[in-house]
Amino acid sequence: MSDQKLTWLQLAFRLEGSVAKTILPRIAIFTIFTALVCLWQYLQKEPEFILHLGDLTNNVVYNLVLGLLLVFRTNSSYERFSDGRKSLGVLVVNIRNLARFIRFSIPEENKQDRENKAAILKLLAAFVVATKLQLRGEKANEELKKLLNEKQALEIDSAKRMSLQIALWIGEYLQQQLQLGKIDSSQRVELNDMLNNMIEGLSSCERIATTPLPIAYRIYLKRLILIYCFGLPFNLTEKMQWWAVPLVAVISFILLGLEEVAKEIENPFLSGANNLPIDDICHNIIGDVESIAHFSSEEFVSLPF
Repeated sequence: MSDQKLTWLQLAFRLEGSVAKTILPRIAIFTIFTALVCLWQYLQKEPEFILHLGDLTNNVVYNLVLGLLLVFRTNSSYERFSDGRKSLGVLVVNIRNLARFIRFSIPEENKQDRENKAAILKLLAAFVVATKLQLRGEKANEELKKLLNEKQALEIDSAKRMSLQIALWIGEYLQQQLQLGKIDSSQRVELNDMLNNMIEGLSSCERIATTPLPIAYRIYLKRLILIYCFGLPFNLTEKMQWWAVPLVAVISFILLGLEEVAKEIENPFLSGANNLPIDDICHNIIGDVESIAHFSSEEFVSLPF
């Protein structure tokens, strides 16, 4: 069921796409530690210096730095997610436009021309599939190879960058059409601009996938959360006794959950529930290109005006 159709409560308690299962072991560690602190406090009076270990969690500067880092981490990750969506959008728009332009602007004089055009239209669909595989660090699979001819399927295995190799094949075809006089120089420039925009979208996606948030920020934030969650029991057990156990579990769920959500959306091109639906995008592009390739002007029916 689509998450858009779920009720508020169904969505609140949904596990798929949630980070709850990922952070549960960490929450358990802090909860067990809190229970041990409570037990120690119950069995014997804690030394004075132990009681002051939790004072750090009340420190304004510490809480301010922790809050600012969490906000920065979340905003940075969502910005990457949004940029990834926009870059894929650039890719999709230009593939559709280029497919439409090739289908209707390049004349077909014989059967070979029709076959070559059909092969190039398949390459446009292959470009987005290769982009998906490249961003996920995967090799050429059957989904990609069925869009290529036998020679291309063999060459794509040895290509260092599959998407760029496909773009070269498309560019070679467009140059051949210019040399054969089937398109003029202005059309070639327009087609080349669309191909350039496809490569620009690919480059933007690669930039997002290969440049994560600097590790120093991630390490520092994790350490601040660790210090806070291990110091919190000493602040709460004196005031709340055993009630400190569930309270620490809730607070650690909030902090760890927010940090894990940021990690989940940091690379939007993976195949998780919190990533962009690239598989669906590829499926739609393949369908769109097939529709363009099989469109016939004879099917058009003029409407009276």
